[in-house]
Parts: sequence; C-alpha cells; structure tokens
Amino acid sequence: MSLRQFVPWRVLSRTPLLERAYLSVRQDRVRLADGREIDDFCVVESPDWAAVLCVTEDERVPLVRQYRHGIGQVSWELPAGALEPDEEPLIGAQRELLEETGFTAASWQPLLVASVDPARQVSRAHFFSARGGRLAGAPMLDATEDLETVLVGKPELLAMIERGELVHGIHIAAILTAARRGLL
Repeated sequence: MSLRQFVPWRVLSRTPLLERAYLSVRQDRVRLADGREIDDFCVVESPDWAAVLCVTEDERVPLVRQYRHGIGQVSWELPAGALEPDEEPLIGAQRELLEETGFTAASWQPLLVASVDPARQVSRAHFFSARGGRLAGAPMLDATEDLETVLVGKPELLAMIERGELVHGIHIAAILTAARRGLL
C-alpha cells in the first residue's frame, strides 16, 4: 500500500488568546501546502493526562463518578488526571489511582496513548492497565474534586458502555482496547 505524504502547515504567526494554569488557547495564522492561508485557526493547549483501568484482586474495576460541567451531568470514568510538569505518564497514572480511589496495583502496563482531539488540541491521554489492585487507604482528593469511587464487575463495565451510561469517548476507547487484548 502506498500512502500519500502530507506537508505540515507552516505557522506564519501565533497569537495567545487565553492563558490559564491548565489551559491556553492560541490563534495560528497558517499556510497550507497549496499556498492558501487560514488566518484564525485556534489551538487548545493543556497538559497531557493519564488514566488507569485497574482490575482488583477480586476482579472488579474501580470507576469514579463525578459531575462534569461541560456536559452538565454526572460522568462515569476511569481514575484520571493531568500530569504534573515533567511527570512520567506511568507515575501520573499511579498517583491518580491512589489519590482518586485509594487503590494501588501490583502490575502495570501501557494500554493506549491517544489524542483527545487531533484537529484542535495538543494534549494526549496516556492509559495504563493495572492488575492486582487493592485498597491501600482513603482517597486524597484535590480541593476542587468531588467524586465517588464505585467498584464494578468486568461484564458490568462493558454493559455500561452498551447502555450509554459511560459517555467519555476516549475512556471507552481504552476500555474496549483492554477488552480486545484480553485484559478484562
């Protein structure tokens, strides 16, 4: 199979539009390979983040439930969070699992690295599979976090996707990847 080569867009100028601690938006003026220009291509920058699909010693999966203002509803999700500056994704995933659920795990392996929105966002999500999860203590939530940890059986996790109860698209992709690899 022969694949076409693409020429990256040439950035002619960059204008910051919004700067916050965990989010910035910039407007790029770009030139496409054919010479056409786009004056106002907006790009969202935020830290990479890590998430974990943990299977406990008794074959259950810790999920977190929390209100998500963007969709205006409660969302079921894998434990996840933004990476600290210079933090390795695995370390971030281990930290988030412990902080959000109080769980640790005996073994870890990379599961999936995915772009959240490759058209407009620069961040990537780093998913890990963890086995041998066990409760090590109480969750240690950040000041703005309000979430609940719920343990679900592996079949129930897949059923939640089918019923439309788990709506975070990239988390669904990671769960289905794990299922395909026999990790669930």
